[in-house]
Amino acid sequence: MQIEAPYLLFLGDTTHALDAKTASGILDWRPDLCSGQCRLAADAVDLGLPDFTPSEAAAAGMRTMVIGVAPFGGAIAPQWIEAILAAIRAGLDIASGMHSRLVDVPVIAAAAHEAGVRLLDVRHGTGGFDIASGRKRMGCRLLTVGVDCAVGKKYAALAIHRELVRRGIAADFRATGQTGIFIAGGGVAIDATICDFTAGAAESLSPDNAPDHWDVIEGQGSLFHPAYAGVSLALLHGSQPDALVVCHDPRRTHIDGYPDYPLPTLAACIAANEQAARLTNPAARVVAIALNTQGMSEAERHAALAMAYGETGLVAFDPIATGAAAVVDALLMDFSACAVVADPDRVANG
Repeated sequence: MQIEAPYLLFLGDTTHALDAKTASGILDWRPDLCSGQCRLAADAVDLGLPDFTPSEAAAAGMRTMVIGVAPFGGAIAPQWIEAILAAIRAGLDIASGMHSRLVDVPVIAAAAHEAGVRLLDVRHGTGGFDIASGRKRMGCRLLTVGVDCAVGKKYAALAIHRELVRRGIAADFRATGQTGIFIAGGGVAIDATICDFTAGAAESLSPDNAPDHWDVIEGQGSLFHPAYAGVSLALLHGSQPDALVVCHDPRRTHIDGYPDYPLPTLAACIAANEQAARLTNPAARVVAIALNTQGMSEAERHAALAMAYGETGLVAFDPIATGAAAVVDALLMDFSACAVVADPDRVANG
């Protein structure tokens, strides 16, 4: 589906920055698409964009209001509906990555039909997927994994992809969540697939490619999360990653929203993800630690990166503050021949 820009980023009434990660992610990586924000409360998250009502945004030339809020459960809040209807009446398309579908809200669907605007539920594709084959595919793959949710898996993948492209290396960012899809213009919302086919969806997202081509796959969830471990496991199996990057927020002490679940150590996270990934790629291994140090002082960031390196002996970086050059150096040195083909006859016969 083609989402028309410029975007009006809808922030609703949320006061929690993590709940606005869809909007902030789009703004961080595609600021050229974002012309304004729409907030329903003065204390709602402020991304620093000009504030517009939907009618003002339409008059200013914006084409789509993107629901930039992603609360637990992914439901469209009742208090948002009037603003969504106002945007529809103003002629704006509405794009959402929520689990709840815009088209399933009768008043929204009726208003969109009457106004002739599009409702774009990007989390919900129109096609199906096969079950995973487990067949080894050509090409190199990197998957970001997390100690917890919302620790920077998408940002790490985007930073690594950008650095690969900057060096002239063939690479694709493979989006697996709503924000990544808005940024990349395509992908699969992996957590919206039927569980039996999730690993198969991950296979389809990173198909056979040239031996020196990198698919940089956005991770989801965490093997240590009591609610979202399943999607992480399916991605590990279906992606068949050669390289893994563990993402972490060093300030957290427990799984976000689950105070009874302490965070695992980096060593435990590395071991669990390598063990899971090696079911479909016995050579899979963690190559780096990505830290989210947003809000830390330079000294605090330096100490956190040094501690992660000391604990693991692996490259430690912040995708935004330090960039991903050191990770890409390691990839190019260690994975020049990562694309092992399990069926040489298939390749030999074209």
